[in-house]
Amino acid sequence: MKLAFLHKVFSTLLALLVLVSTLSLAIEKHFCGDVLVDVAVFTEIDKCCSGDSDKTTKDSCCKNEVDIVEGQDNITIKTFEDLEDIHKQVLFAYAHSYINLYEILPKQIIPHKDYSPPLLIRNIQVLDETYLI
Repeated sequence: MKLAFLHKVFSTLLALLVLVSTLSLAIEKHFCGDVLVDVAVFTEIDKCCSGDSDKTTKDSCCKNEVDIVEGQDNITIKTFEDLEDIHKQVLFAYAHSYINLYEILPKQIIPHKDYSPPLLIRNIQVLDETYLI
């Protein structure tokens, strides 16, 4: 049961890792002079300057910066057949050595596993006045 739970946790973490590594973001920043006014990741930035943001004049103190964080575009899936022969041999030897590391014990026979003791009607030790010291 612990192994199944651990397997689910690692599977979820690996799926999230693939999702995060392929995610692309655009971080927009708005500056008035040298002061950072607003930062937005998924929404539009709030602009403090009046007028069109498309028209930039020489005396304009406002500027916008866009930082783009690009994720991976291609994810390759390698199979066992894609490996070189030496890597296949090393992987097989590694797996074989650890599989044979643990010895399977024979099933033990318990002769009295279905035995139920008789019901205790009287305490025989008290009746016979036999006390263990």
